[in-house]
Amino acid sequence: MRLPVLGLTLAATVFAQQQPNTLTSDEKKLGWALLFDGKSTKGWTKAGTDAWTVENGCLKSLSNPKIREDLLTTATFGDFVLTFEWKVAPGSNSGVKYKIQDSVLIDAAQLPNPKMPFEQQVAYELQHHSARVDKVKAGSGAQVYPVAFEYQVIDNQRHPDALHSPLSRAASLYRMAAATKDATKPVGEFNQAKIVVRGKHVEHWLNGVKVVDTDLDTADVRKHIEERWPAGHPVRELLEKMPKQTTPLALQHHNDVAWFRNIKIRRLPPPN
Repeated sequence: MRLPVLGLTLAATVFAQQQPNTLTSDEKKLGWALLFDGKSTKGWTKAGTDAWTVENGCLKSLSNPKIREDLLTTATFGDFVLTFEWKVAPGSNSGVKYKIQDSVLIDAAQLPNPKMPFEQQVAYELQHHSARVDKVKAGSGAQVYPVAFEYQVIDNQRHPDALHSPLSRAASLYRMAAATKDATKPVGEFNQAKIVVRGKHVEHWLNGVKVVDTDLDTADVRKHIEERWPAGHPVRELLEKMPKQTTPLALQHHNDVAWFRNIKIRRLPPPN
């Protein structure tokens, strides 16, 4: 089903014409909903108070929490259009995750071999789910890791990941499909973003430019998944089979400072 162009672009065109974290009457008629009211974490799962806060009409991630936890919506979504504004502190990294298949607590201190590579840590916890929040010690670097697809949010000019690989630059499908253009605004300014998901087809937009247009099961996307997650790894299985099609959305906590606001979503009917 094709949606009117207005339905997909309206939210992007009104950013500069209205107060953040509000809906216009036209947006309401088209079925848009606010995911963030600008004042509270209502509609989001509770993360540690040292990990996230609400500041000046934004959801803000805080550096060096006891546990790095992404902020997840309490509602779940299948096909959708999501628009939001984001900015990062200099050198910072974050993201927006969707099609979340599972999540695990990763705490190296609770693993049989604390020095095993990160990918092996994730595999172990997906198989055993043995780590416990009450055993996490401050400074351990523990995190809750969701298995998902990610719209990358990052400082393209300073962060090592973005400098090292196009697959890790802003608005890329993280480590799976590179953004075709660097359309970011200077660090400290808000960027306007949009994610469109219809079945396995996704689009990533940045400041009015479509920079990713792909299917999640293309040979190229699968090649990048398989480069990181070897055969038999549970993450590869989850990302390739995608057993969960209706899931929460998440704002990533990457131990850096990032701000999100004006987060709006429109559910889409399933593709014919």
